[in-house]
Amino acid sequence: MADDDQGFMSHLLELRTRLMRAGASVILVFLALTPFMRQIFSIVERPMVLALPPGGSLLATGVIAPFMVPLKVTLFAAFCLASPYVLYQAWAFIAPGLYTHEKRLALPVIVSSVVMFFTGMAYCYFVVFRFIFRFMAEAAPEHVQVSPDIDAYWSLVLRFFIAFGLAFEVPIIVMLLVRMGIVSVAKLRELRRYMIVGAIVIAAIVTPPDWFSPFLLAVPLWLLYELGVLLAGFVGKGAAAEESAGAD
Repeated sequence: MADDDQGFMSHLLELRTRLMRAGASVILVFLALTPFMRQIFSIVERPMVLALPPGGSLLATGVIAPFMVPLKVTLFAAFCLASPYVLYQAWAFIAPGLYTHEKRLALPVIVSSVVMFFTGMAYCYFVVFRFIFRFMAEAAPEHVQVSPDIDAYWSLVLRFFIAFGLAFEVPIIVMLLVRMGIVSVAKLRELRRYMIVGAIVIAAIVTPPDWFSPFLLAVPLWLLYELGVLLAGFVGKGAAAEESAGAD
């Protein structure tokens, strides 16, 4: 019983160490980026500024918004840059309890998850924002000056970044479900029509209430699901080959 308690305490201590290292990495990157807060926010606001009419700009209606919003943006950027190290700490904590074949699977999943999340954010920044913000600016009534509040603007941008980043994780999730034997490729193909409906519903909830924004999320969700099903076919064949080799 004492050995079990010591083992549990050692795991807790290791978890605390890993969390402290992960948190420290985010803080260090944040401190390094702090002198460039204005430049980082300029990059984030650029899609909206380009969509505004000549002379248009963002507004800060809150007293501390001109300082707090760039601070939030910089903190998010620091977390994104430090995320590979944060995920490495998570991997180092759970790796000793995994089997060999699980370790071979976990590391590629972690790396591909980071890459796909950043890819989703890039698609959102370079493609989605270009169309959505231009549509919003052009759809305004003739005598209405479009000058979004920077706090509301960042809240919208953050929601879009998270939504599209998670959407691009769909192929990885699909492959994991097949690799772990939770669902088969044939079943995923049968669920295709429900996935299309689900993608439309999710896009309608997450994106602004215009006719074009849901399309920019629903179509990639569907295509990413199809990509996941296609890749899952190869993953399933690999898993079957490993099982047969193990049986031999």
